Amino acid sequence: MRSRRFRRAALNGGGVIVALVTLIPIFWMLSTAFKPSTEIYSLTPRLLPSHPTLGNFRAVIDGSVIGMPYWTFLRNSLVVTLASVAISSVIALLAAIAVARFRFRFRATYLIMLLIVQMLPQQALVIAIFLDFKGLNLLDSLVGLIVAYTAFALPVTIWMLRNFVATVPREVEEAAAIDGAGPVRVYWKILLPLVAPGLVATSVFAFIFAWNEFVFALTFLGTDTAKYTLPLYVQYFQQKGTVDWGATMAASTLFTIPVVAFFLIVQRRISSGLVAGAVKG
Repeated sequence: MRSRRFRRAALNGGGVIVALVTLIPIFWMLSTAFKPSTEIYSLTPRLLPSHPTLGNFRAVIDGSVIGMPYWTFLRNSLVVTLASVAISSVIALLAAIAVARFRFRFRATYLIMLLIVQMLPQQALVIAIFLDFKGLNLLDSLVGLIVAYTAFALPVTIWMLRNFVATVPREVEEAAAIDGAGPVRVYWKILLPLVAPGLVATSVFAFIFAWNEFVFALTFLGTDTAKYTLPLYVQYFQQKGTVDWGATMAASTLFTIPVVAFFLIVQRRISSGLVAGAVKG
């Protein structure tokens, strides 16, 4: 009995420590975003701002540091991220159905190649992809960024969705086919609703990558600041040997809000999808 209580207390204590390590940086970011510069650079740090201000957020939203408003970069990030998630989800689902439902030549080789591609460091491919995109006129374009993000999201999403598709009994599709449903109807009416929780769960990975990615955006968009995404906008507050910490934290806070909103919307489907995908490999 005592060992069980001790184990439970140890687990609870470990959970509290992990929560503190995770939440303290977020709390400090929010606190600094509302502090005036005099408090930020004070020799006596304070957990909460004594004189809260919205000046840091105004500087970020006005875009005075780069000459363009915050909403331009938010729109670019939303377009790139949502397009990448939608395209990668559709392609990954079709590929997952193929590898989970059909037996074809080089099927195992295809799955192994997906793993190998996922193991490659993405930054090592920047130069090669840059040269390819230059030949295809995809530089300085949000379309090129969408193509790159979709390609890097596909290996992990295909592997995860394969497990979700495998959990759907073949008998359900066969029964629908006996009742006269064609392949397209079986896909839309039977398979897609059953795999939807897994599709949401896998889309989270594509969303996180596309929303946070910095290196490819900086390399492919060049000097066309009108097409910059939010990660590139945040770095403009850290130039010329100085860092505007108030504006940086305010920009980071605004950068985090869409991600938090996305998780709040899909959190229930994420948990059910991850459990469903763990049933069968």
